[in-house]
Amino acid sequence: MTKIIDYSKTLPQYLLPHHLLSRAVGGLARCRIPAVKNLLIDGFRRLYDVDLSLAVETDPHGYPDFNSFFTRALRPDARPLASANGAVVSPVDGRVSQAGAIHDDSLLQAKGKEFSLAQLLGSPQRANVFQGGDYATIYLSPRDYHRIHMPLAGKLTGMVHIPGRLFSVSPATTRVVPGLFARNERVVCLFETDAGPMAMVLVGAIFVASIETVWAGVVTPPAGKEISVRDFRNDAHALELEQGAEMGRFNMGSTVILLFGRDQVEWGQACRLDATVRMGQQLGVCRSKLPAN
Repeated sequence: MTKIIDYSKTLPQYLLPHHLLSRAVGGLARCRIPAVKNLLIDGFRRLYDVDLSLAVETDPHGYPDFNSFFTRALRPDARPLASANGAVVSPVDGRVSQAGAIHDDSLLQAKGKEFSLAQLLGSPQRANVFQGGDYATIYLSPRDYHRIHMPLAGKLTGMVHIPGRLFSVSPATTRVVPGLFARNERVVCLFETDAGPMAMVLVGAIFVASIETVWAGVVTPPAGKEISVRDFRNDAHALELEQGAEMGRFNMGSTVILLFGRDQVEWGQACRLDATVRMGQQLGVCRSKLPAN
């Protein structure tokens, strides 16, 4: 019965003009007419029971538009970073939808469904670095905090924008759309860290008006349909970000996929299936920091 319900929710999405709808929502989310933006904010708060007590701006009508409310900043003390040596922390508030080992070129999307690492990253060469490694997929619901932070300190080595569809990334859609994360529009952010190469894949979804990074600003929506690659490996001034620093944000909600190379990280109990996590909470540890046996 659950599968029938999932398909009934998902099949109409194949017919929708994903990008057109997302741009329309983006325009509405940035409307600064007080009556309109306050109506949107108040309705959203009631629907999703949004808690503003930890936000820098606690007055819901103090935001200039709905998008500013949605991507609101939290107080500096709202999300303390795990202090354990070598901790890998959650980059976002959300729910762990999958986590584990990368088998050959495959990651688990949902029970019985896998997708290609090479397709996710847009290149077999980029995928080679992470084969046999570990991954964690974290889903952000609409009520979650939507800024994205660094799980580890890292130096930016590359960014890849891969155009695609904008299916919903809700659990129901994830269970039935084949290769969902490798089909949706996404931004692959590559870093060098104490745990070796790390990729943070920011996956777009329907009504996600844009994905931003702190170094490039708005990356999506794209001007064209071709994969765009930026290589920072030989840049003497390449950006370095501390653990917990903001690296991007979703203008509306979506999913982050973390990738590490073979034998570089070990996930902990907090990174179990369906666990609710908060930005800064420890998900695992760098193996290089574990005590020698």
